[in-house]
Amino acid sequence: MVRFGVIGTNWITESFIQAAMEIEDFQLTAVYSRTMEKAEQFASKFNESTTIFTDLQSFFENDMMDAVYIASPNALHAEQAILAMEHGKHVIVEKPMASNTREVKEMFDTAKANNVVLMEALKTTFLPNFQSIQDNLHKIGTVRRYFSSFCQYSSRYDAYKDGTLLNAFKPELSNGSLMDIGIYCIYPMVALFGEPKRLYANAYMLESGVDGQGSVMFDYDEMNGAVMYSKITNSYLQSEIQGEHGSILINKISRPTKVEIHYKDGTVEDITRPQKENSMYYEAKGFIDAIHAGQNESSVNTFEKSYTTAAILEEARKQFGLTFPADTK
Repeated sequence: MVRFGVIGTNWITESFIQAAMEIEDFQLTAVYSRTMEKAEQFASKFNESTTIFTDLQSFFENDMMDAVYIASPNALHAEQAILAMEHGKHVIVEKPMASNTREVKEMFDTAKANNVVLMEALKTTFLPNFQSIQDNLHKIGTVRRYFSSFCQYSSRYDAYKDGTLLNAFKPELSNGSLMDIGIYCIYPMVALFGEPKRLYANAYMLESGVDGQGSVMFDYDEMNGAVMYSKITNSYLQSEIQGEHGSILINKISRPTKVEIHYKDGTVEDITRPQKENSMYYEAKGFIDAIHAGQNESSVNTFEKSYTTAAILEEARKQFGLTFPADTK
């Protein structure tokens, strides 16, 4: 049994717990929130015996949990994860892992020094349908292009336009469109093809100081990559991996539920696999498996993939002029 504490009383934490409760080895034992009211309200949703904390130091010092799921604002990920690991807790932290590569490296070093698991909670790469993409990639021959689109109009953008600045659009919290949903396009590319040779990024900047939307082009030795992302528009395009023998079409890069190969002779092969509705199940299972295996890192969402992705996000931000307070510490 792996006893979990959670930081963040939001919908993503609720979804994670609901998914993890399907795993026999999962137990929710502790909830942290800055206010007792929110913590009690959140904990009451689950049929678990949980202890509530409003003091972060006490939360990490308690001996009733083995692991922590962190879903706080991006700017707090590194500080909270490092503190948790220094207290011997395994950590699964929501994407993006941290604000920049300096913080990511510090997190890796802390995990190794304390012999605990650290994993970025990027769910796509654990999904059966992403594994199907990996298993069938050879069928399309030499890959020449990776294209990924994730444009999802944020309900918080309406509030922003009405004059209310919510966390999603605050640079001091290391937020913005690239960090929030652009990563869903970039991390799978890194998982499939590794580190690009160079990139070219641009974005539309909001007055609050973060990117509302953007696009990034990538160069590899034998292929190109292109991603576009947005929190201020919707897109209904599929993502696609183009090879010389055919193309793999992916209905939604963040959570693929339909995957097909369209060959150049006109035939179509459906390579979709059965998948749980709550897609966070697979990342939770992978994290727990890594704990049981005595590893420092996941064999799927490895330190190398998380660092490469963090470096891409950092360089892209540099190119379109987005600096977070965390970058200057």
